[in-house]
Amino acid sequence: MALHKKVHLKNMAGKLPPMPPMAVSGGRSHGLRRKRDYTPVTWDHYFEKVEDVKVEDNSFRVYECGTEGPVIYLLHGGGHSSLSWAVLSKDILKIVKCRILAIDFRGHGDTHTTDDEDLSADTLSSDLAKVLNQFYGDEVPPVILVGHSMGGAIAVHTGVKNLIPSLIGMVVIDVVEGTALDALHSMQNFLSSRPRQFKSLENAIEWSMKSGQIRNLESAKVSMIGQLKRVGANETLSTSEVPASEGHNLATAGNAILEESEESEQSENTSEENSTDTQQQKKHKPADEDDTTPTYTWRIDLAKTEKHWLGWFQGLSSLFLSCHIPKMLLLAGVDRLDRELTIGQMQGKFQMQVLPQCGHAVHEDAPDKVAEALAAFMVRHKFAEPTADFRRPMPAC
Repeated sequence: MALHKKVHLKNMAGKLPPMPPMAVSGGRSHGLRRKRDYTPVTWDHYFEKVEDVKVEDNSFRVYECGTEGPVIYLLHGGGHSSLSWAVLSKDILKIVKCRILAIDFRGHGDTHTTDDEDLSADTLSSDLAKVLNQFYGDEVPPVILVGHSMGGAIAVHTGVKNLIPSLIGMVVIDVVEGTALDALHSMQNFLSSRPRQFKSLENAIEWSMKSGQIRNLESAKVSMIGQLKRVGANETLSTSEVPASEGHNLATAGNAILEESEESEQSENTSEENSTDTQQQKKHKPADEDDTTPTYTWRIDLAKTEKHWLGWFQGLSSLFLSCHIPKMLLLAGVDRLDRELTIGQMQGKFQMQVLPQCGHAVHEDAPDKVAEALAAFMVRHKFAEPTADFRRPMPAC
């Protein structure tokens, strides 16, 4: 019996793949730990064109890609920018024929207006229509509004007011009136808990991943650029066109993030200690000494927009249900659905799809899944034609 087992093991050994060689470091055998790359990626890896659309005395930044089909008008959430849609835009063009137009709201990204603090629902929805008319002229193509969080709320306000006559569909991502209003009570605490500044774009991308704000590294590398502005000794610069190599100063092992969680914690502690040391040095720096090292801070102070929050979300469920166009609600979890929308969904007033294992930034965490859902929605309602790569997903609820 023992002899038979030895023969069997010997035969099996010939069928198994060879053992991988052990990595050698400093004369000892260790498995090499791969460092995560937080180098930022610029917009042109995903969008085809960028343009500043002039409306009166205002300049609105828009990103564009695609050449045929309906226009998917992408509206980002509060504090974000059009760059949060970058990966999704590239994914959706692979499976459906459409055009992408992503806009930076006033006060966000690289849009500049005469009043960047007027973020009321009326003003933002009016901006959307004016930019669209200016961009396409008298013949605006069929439009599908797709908005995330604040952008989803503004999409609903725009649809209710019928500001875009060629509007044919609407998709709202992870914003529900009840949940949004409940979250407002803790929003200021959340905002105050974020870092006030970062020493580099890599540092900001690293934080976004470790904090769970974005769970997709590819998206974080491009979208975080639009959330920040670079501040030097005497200047504030746009970061939406920052070269990918800019600010790359996290190459040292002490600040690199390794895949093992224990060493990630050590890296985080080291980074915090270095930040504290830097702050102490700045306090004791002579007043006449220039600091030419740029840092990055948030492009918009969301805490100061609190006066507009109720206007965005109050009554949103009723407004959404009153929009008489095909519409879809994409959620990160069914627990976000309030009573009014639950009844509306049971009555078939809108299509709903849940993408679990995503954070609030659903379209960034799972851009491929959101692209599939959007494509299926458009093909189902015959808004757009699928490409050869289109695969019809399972029916949504």
